Amino acid sequence: MAAIDRPLDYLVPDDLDGRVEVGTLVRVPLHGRRVRGWVVARASHPETDHPLQRVAKVTGLGPSPDIVELADWAAWRWAGPRVAFLRAASPPRAVRDLPTQSSPAGRGPGCNAPTGGEGRASVVSDAFSGGPAVVRLPPADDPFPVVAEGARRADALVLAPSVAGAAYLAARLRRAGHAVALLPDDWPQAAAGGCIAVGARGAAWAPRPKLGAVVVVDEHDPAYQEERAPTWHARDVVVERARRVGAPCVLTSPCPSLETLATTRVVTLARADERAGWPVVEVVDRRREEPGKGLFSDRLVALARQAGEGQRVVCVLNRKGRARLLACTACGELARCEACGAVVEEEDGSLRCRRCAAVRPLVCAACGSTGLKVLRMGVTRAREHLERLVGRPVAEITADAGGIPADASVLVGTEAVLHRVARAWLVAFLDLDQELLVPRYRAGEEAFGLVARAARVVGGRADGGRLLVQTRLPGSEVVDAAVHADPSRLAVVEMARRAAFGLPPERAVAALSGEGADAFARAVGAEPGVEVVGPMKGRWLVRAADHPTLCDALAAARRRRSRGEGRLRLSVDPLEL
Repeated sequence: MAAIDRPLDYLVPDDLDGRVEVGTLVRVPLHGRRVRGWVVARASHPETDHPLQRVAKVTGLGPSPDIVELADWAAWRWAGPRVAFLRAASPPRAVRDLPTQSSPAGRGPGCNAPTGGEGRASVVSDAFSGGPAVVRLPPADDPFPVVAEGARRADALVLAPSVAGAAYLAARLRRAGHAVALLPDDWPQAAAGGCIAVGARGAAWAPRPKLGAVVVVDEHDPAYQEERAPTWHARDVVVERARRVGAPCVLTSPCPSLETLATTRVVTLARADERAGWPVVEVVDRRREEPGKGLFSDRLVALARQAGEGQRVVCVLNRKGRARLLACTACGELARCEACGAVVEEEDGSLRCRRCAAVRPLVCAACGSTGLKVLRMGVTRAREHLERLVGRPVAEITADAGGIPADASVLVGTEAVLHRVARAWLVAFLDLDQELLVPRYRAGEEAFGLVARAARVVGGRADGGRLLVQTRLPGSEVVDAAVHADPSRLAVVEMARRAAFGLPPERAVAALSGEGADAFARAVGAEPGVEVVGPMKGRWLVRAADHPTLCDALAAARRRRSRGEGRLRLSVDPLEL
């Protein structure tokens, strides 16, 4: 029931009997009005002696029985209402009949074999054998051979991190001779089968009569996780879905998430091939520069002036929602937390960590100086400075800006610029420390994902471009992994750090907030195997050794919760901690 997250019993009239199945969307009377609901089970006899009302109308087709069961699992896994998942799995418009099934998907012209030589072909083949796997492809490598291999199997499902990315893959598959259903608009075609279903996050629930394979492109992208509660993750949904039917599930990423590395088999290219798929990464250590140099190092200015005709220069500077930085005026070191390495800020004459709340005196940990300066410059002012330095027009690109001017050869903007530009000769991070020191436990992963995105814009070593990183933390594991084109260098350090602080994937975590969080935290804290930490800034954290323990505890506490306890926001696997 869309209005009430619990099953209600209704009688099915004889004239609707043949049209009502598990998953069917119906209209039923409730408190004097008709509301939408889903059929989640059918029985030959009612389980009550009370008179039952009748189903008023069949709206159309809905999730298949296996998706209804998957929605039950998801409601437990992310501690949310089953209705939220049934709604995500339903067509955007009423569907009363399915079209004729497309011709079975198979090898299309242009998809006879994965491209890139025997080495890459064997990697792709290995990924589709056995359990779920992640293929660690360097940024310059095209993931389409993996998609094409999955498309050879009946009723394959392909996910991309964005709607535009899904449309691009769908177009390539059609050109290769495959029948494609692009979700959500082509929901009926996907339900009919005999085609490849392609879509963004919501397509994880796409109807597939005989799911033959799942491919998730760029599984590390945070767009796969729903920000609103319940905070379900498309990657985890399709991995579970493939497991239930025994279908291969293959993920691709230049920098696999730690959650994936902890649970999934990793398939990699030869080291020489992986290095070739990353551009040359040049690091500018800003600690050694004279004070007052601003955002633009001499090396960056020289490269920007050196760029020739048709060689685009892109400068990235993130400020929205990022941490404020303090640096020592004597030695140039950034003010960081000695416990967890995050950024610290001045508060009441002390330095306070925004991640773990540790407090220390207002002094530089490297040299003992008490002189600290604030480092900050917005994108607009950066554009003005760069324009004067390079002596030519510079365009500003943000998420709110329009298109890129056709004659713009130098761009400066937030990370949105990396999604607007297909190719550049030089991409420079003006201040990577803004990404490295964000007070979130995933800061390192997110920063490296941004570097990988920039590397994709530049291309591999053979393309001749370069990636420039300006930082006061040249020894950071993120910078080290980028320079060596080896994501495992970051993963090893991050995994150890997460283990030390009891963070995912080492432990399963849920965040509680809202008026009812206090009472709920006490209730769930009484369950075995869980630990409740807080409150910190109005939020409680619930931790357990694994997801079954955590989700069982949350489900038990939710069953005992009364309506009078106030609003509660419950986020399992929160992105921001």
